[in-house]
Amino acid sequence: MRVDRFLSNLPRFNRQQVRLLLVEKRVRIDGNIVSAPHAEVSVFSRVEVDEDVLQVGKPARYFMLHKPAGCVSATRDPEHPTVLDLIHEPDKHELHIAGRLDYNTTGLMLITNDGSWSRRLTQPQTKLPKVYYVETEQDIGPDYAITFTEGLYFAFEDLVTQPAELVVLGPKSARLSIVEGRYHQVKRMFGHFDNKVLRLHRESMGPLALDNALKPGEYRALCTEEILLF
Repeated sequence: MRVDRFLSNLPRFNRQQVRLLLVEKRVRIDGNIVSAPHAEVSVFSRVEVDEDVLQVGKPARYFMLHKPAGCVSATRDPEHPTVLDLIHEPDKHELHIAGRLDYNTTGLMLITNDGSWSRRLTQPQTKLPKVYYVETEQDIGPDYAITFTEGLYFAFEDLVTQPAELVVLGPKSARLSIVEGRYHQVKRMFGHFDNKVLRLHRESMGPLALDNALKPGEYRALCTEEILLF
């Protein structure tokens, strides 16, 4: 929300008073003096006028989880355990998932209460690379990489997938990098060759890799440097 709108919504200020406060540089957001009416105020912002604190700002929270198999990428589910059941933090009902994984897919999952941050990770136009380790039922042929680079037609969505990079690690294992998150995308890509995915593990999202110290089901808070990667 714009700071002028934020202040005008308070009963103590009218629009003319807000303009004057900004011109006189009496408004601070997170300790910084602002005079531009379009300066952004979020629920995490501390807003002050002179010595009065108008909004304390709640803390933004960011977590990395090593998602195990057998839990749902949801905040609640009537039948299955969810990833939020693994998070033991106050007010965890305010948290949401930035980039879902299938029920039996394991690996890196990011959880936050910052909607702007999570949108930067998940919006299609961001084209954030997600890297997966894949194990398959049958051998992975040399034509897989070529086909994935060219893109596959998905009839349900009526689209061709973005180019993906495949590095074959063994006869039935590979590392795949994709920039989309279509429904069961990796399984459908290998399914094009009638090759069933037996194991799928997300190793990284963009420049952020899963912490090797985290066991399945464990999580930790992101450090400032990791948060600022996105």
